[in-house]
Amino acid sequence: MDVQNLNAVPTFVTKDGSEIRELLAYRNSALRHQSLAEARLPAGGSTLEHYHARTEEIYYITAGEGRLRVGAETRTVRAGDAIAIPPGHRHKLWNTGPQPLRLLCCCSPAYEQADTFLTEAGSGAAPAPVGD
Repeated sequence: MDVQNLNAVPTFVTKDGSEIRELLAYRNSALRHQSLAEARLPAGGSTLEHYHARTEEIYYITAGEGRLRVGAETRTVRAGDAIAIPPGHRHKLWNTGPQPLRLLCCCSPAYEQADTFLTEAGSGAAPAPVGD
């Protein structure tokens, strides 16, 4: 059985500017075809627009509120919302609330930086302090 605690896994910043804590993937568990991570965006932060050529994602918002654009559609998202992002669809997330926006990201196949393709220039989000 593989068990990882959110507070014990290291953080890294993805190409799109998200601060990520990868909970489960082939890098730290017996899983081979998917991954689960928590992402955080600080108040006022955003990701860079990007897409994944192979990976499908599920975003599940656990805290905060924001706006998410997938393709040509933009919607308000908040805690409790689950969003499907198919491979090849450009997407961008903004934190529109006063606190960090937190979400779980489920990826299949597992998340890889090499499968992230930026479609805009910029610096992305400033990482939130660890432990928020």
